[in-house]
Amino acid sequence: MTRQVEAVYENGVLRLLEPLPLRERQKVSVTIADTEDPLASMIDHAFVERARREVEAMEHVPTLEEVRRILSKIPGSLSADIIAEREDRL
Repeated sequence: MTRQVEAVYENGVLRLLEPLPLRERQKVSVTIADTEDPLASMIDHAFVERARREVEAMEHVPTLEEVRRILSKIPGSLSADIIAEREDRL
C-alpha cells in the first residue's frame, strides 16, 4: 500500500491526522516533506540523489567558468533555440 497522509510533529512524535489500515507493530517506510515550504514538494529527491552520485563518480567536474566558456561558443541565442524547439512540439 502506498498512501500520502498528513501528520503533525509533536513532542518528538509524528501524530497522523487520519487513521491508517495498519496492523499493530507493522513496519512502514516514511518520507518526510515539509508542507510549509511550497517548493519542497516540487523537488524530485530521487533525481537529485542520482545526480549527486553521478557527479561524485565523475573524474572531472567542469567549473562554472569552463561551462560558460563552452556555452559562449554556441552561435545564436540558446533561449531562442529552446523556444523554437518547444514550438516545434506543438
